[in-house]
Amino acid sequence: MNNVMKTEFSALAENEAFARAVAAAFVMPLDPTVEELTEIKTAVSEAVSNSIIHGYEGCADRNEAKVIMECTISDGGKLVITIEDNGVGIGDVEKAMEPMFSTGDSEERSGMGFTVMESFTDRLKVRSEIGKGTTVIMTKYLDIISGI
Repeated sequence: MNNVMKTEFSALAENEAFARAVAAAFVMPLDPTVEELTEIKTAVSEAVSNSIIHGYEGCADRNEAKVIMECTISDGGKLVITIEDNGVGIGDVEKAMEPMFSTGDSEERSGMGFTVMESFTDRLKVRSEIGKGTTVIMTKYLDIISGI
């Protein structure tokens, strides 16, 4: 049996905390460890922040810019979190995923977003198209103590 949750929110910085809380609440029935919960929240935070900061860079009306988050829990504790935006897209995903790569001010951004996502999940996939947006798909396998 799969459990699925999908939410859409404005691409505003304050909604990054909302996304973290929603993802954490969604996995709670699986009784994740503190470490697993922290890793999930951190990965979601990075993905949503990237969508908000880079996906909608130059967007005049952030209230119209949307981020979509979908979480799926499958039997066996497989968690898939998808973060999607319809923003500017990434021209070279492979380059963007290199540690320390950033399109922002080097004093302001570390270029470690994808590296953090990758280190806190079991699998990371990024699809993007210029002018159409970016989809980040993160998979994490949880050690199930109690099922849903």
